[in-house]
Amino acid sequence: MLKLSNVEVKYADVILVLRGVSLEIAKGTIVSLLGSNGAGKTTTLKAISGLLHTELGEVTAGTIEYEGYRIDAMDPEQIAKMGIIQVMEGRRVLEHLTVEENLRLGGYIRSRDNIKKDLDMVYDYFPKLRSLRNSTSGYLSGGEQQMVVMGRAMMAHPKIMLLDEPSMGLAPLIVEEIFEIIRKFNTEEKSSILIVEQNARTALGASEYAYVLENGRVVLDGPSSKLADNEDIKEFYLGLSKIGEKKSYRDVKHYKRRKRWL
Repeated sequence: MLKLSNVEVKYADVILVLRGVSLEIAKGTIVSLLGSNGAGKTTTLKAISGLLHTELGEVTAGTIEYEGYRIDAMDPEQIAKMGIIQVMEGRRVLEHLTVEENLRLGGYIRSRDNIKKDLDMVYDYFPKLRSLRNSTSGYLSGGEQQMVVMGRAMMAHPKIMLLDEPSMGLAPLIVEEIFEIIRKFNTEEKSSILIVEQNARTALGASEYAYVLENGRVVLDGPSSKLADNEDIKEFYLGLSKIGEKKSYRDVKHYKRRKRWL
């Protein structure tokens, strides 16, 4: 369905961020992309959605194909109309608009005849938003704003939804609720989902397949259940030692062994 083949990305024709990234998202699956800050996760999403063009970024090598068509040179609007919708990190609500006005903007690429039906669908996934429909979005809590931006993406009935750090800054119970809705949306709407996350435990629990990105390269990939049992993933992403105990800050600070994939 979506395939990245040896993708290289540069910003301003100088800064090399992605170095030969290859990954695939099959129809109807949830895939997670793990990595630390600066690994290139967000750049990978922007390469797919076309948003690189707004930041002097460019795919300088490799290809990005969606259902057999190359999309790496397309504009964000064209890509969105094909059904690839990105939910950016940082909960980018339009703060001066109400919840429902924000949601309606997400359905602009679809027929206006379906707006009412689409709003009801979003309110079914996020019942809390129904009671907040006339509230100004800028006054909502972080969790409520995350629901708004995800609901806005759902309004477009995405074939592929790209989620950038959906758990960032949220309380554990809200994160659990958000990811339960992600799984439900995937099952009921058959939408493929690519999740970029630093919360490896949550991402691996929600996805079927996962990739690990380091310094702009995919260094490890496989079924999520298999990666969750990988010793390096446990130590460097889940904070667990070989015997399953949490590592202390002192242990991590003085840890000498290099990751096996480096």
